[in-house]
Amino acid sequence: MRKKLFGLFMATTLVVSLVGCGKKAENPSTDNGKTEATQTPGATEAPAKAEDVTLKVWAPENQIKDGTMDSMTKSFQELHPEWNIKFTIETQGEDTAKDEILKDVGAAGDVFFFANDQLNELVNAGAIAKLGGSTEEMVKTTMAESVVNTVKVNDAIYAIPFTHNTFFMYYDKSLLNENDIKSIEGIMAKETPSNVYNFYFESAGGWKLGAWYYGAGLTIYGENQTDFAAGANWNNETGVAVTNYLIDLIKNPKAAFDGEISLSELAGDHRIGAWFDGSWNYKLYKDALGDDLGLAVIPTFNPDGNDYQLKGFYGSKAIGVNSHAANPAVAVAFAAYLGSEEMQVQRFEETGQVPTNLKAGESAAVQADEVAKVIVEEANVASIMQPTSSEFSSRYWANAGGIATEIRSGALNKDNVQQKLDTFVSSLKVE
Repeated sequence: MRKKLFGLFMATTLVVSLVGCGKKAENPSTDNGKTEATQTPGATEAPAKAEDVTLKVWAPENQIKDGTMDSMTKSFQELHPEWNIKFTIETQGEDTAKDEILKDVGAAGDVFFFANDQLNELVNAGAIAKLGGSTEEMVKTTMAESVVNTVKVNDAIYAIPFTHNTFFMYYDKSLLNENDIKSIEGIMAKETPSNVYNFYFESAGGWKLGAWYYGAGLTIYGENQTDFAAGANWNNETGVAVTNYLIDLIKNPKAAFDGEISLSELAGDHRIGAWFDGSWNYKLYKDALGDDLGLAVIPTFNPDGNDYQLKGFYGSKAIGVNSHAANPAVAVAFAAYLGSEEMQVQRFEETGQVPTNLKAGESAAVQADEVAKVIVEEANVASIMQPTSSEFSSRYWANAGGIATEIRSGALNKDNVQQKLDTFVSSLKVE
């Protein structure tokens, strides 16, 4: 079920032409057989009169605040004098993009960034356009198969992956050493000053929580993640042991709990030993800790006398096109440009997000980068492909986040752990 990425940075042929898609369709899963005229990134021959077009872009804050998106819109406009583009850039996190889009598809961004686990629901709602032509070809030929699979539904490509979406471990080298961080037990056993937390626990709405249960060999909808009749087995003996372990960890006074205290402030004050996060916040922590910042694969833990390797969800962050975009040809061209080799390199240099484009991954800067190295290792030894079925998405995210919060509040405790897990498993049943 876990797909390895040993070939993540292998060379591949890059298809340079970027635009090609079916025209706007109410149901993007159905190809209407038409494609827009192809535009190449280097096209500079201006028509007699530029066409006035508008383009609304929903992008995360980390690509707006330091000018990355502004730079990319300007360079795209320079390459396309045939269009006079009025850009509207709005801040929208990838983690909640689907929820906001489905509130009003017509009012959403023409081009948007999102986490790939939202794809099935966007497709089912007819909110995202299926990509074709040279844009589809670009995705298929410039990225590893496991990355391409993160944006496929029924063998069709619906988005352009631009970075890996997983998390790894950060730690403060002034508080913990390489031996300490091999296991949660080692992290928590380290003697640190009284005002220091050894570990920062964050469920992330269930995104990080799953690492503990999947790491212990538990499943939801079987090994292939689509055996819906199999349900979940998180309420078995191992699941109870994992939950009891989390109760002890979350209640430990040397563990900080998300939402109660600022992680960035703790890191800046050298008051947090280890925490899980993604590449998108690397610059924040590097600025705060400098050479004291360490990176590592998420560790092992021992809930029942056995050591288990934590396994985080792996997916991609991707760029999609609204199926209701007013100017679909321009929207697809810009989305493809944002996901191109050149823009992935620029984004890496400015925000630290590791490229999915294989050729971009060959750049000297990426090859020498500690974030890139740990993401590849994480994907190979400590990850599981994030489920994307609508059956999973509509049930897991609505219920998994409550496990950690109920532990923290005391509503879930060692006296009722079996009952609570039984209820959770029941909530995942597909009738």
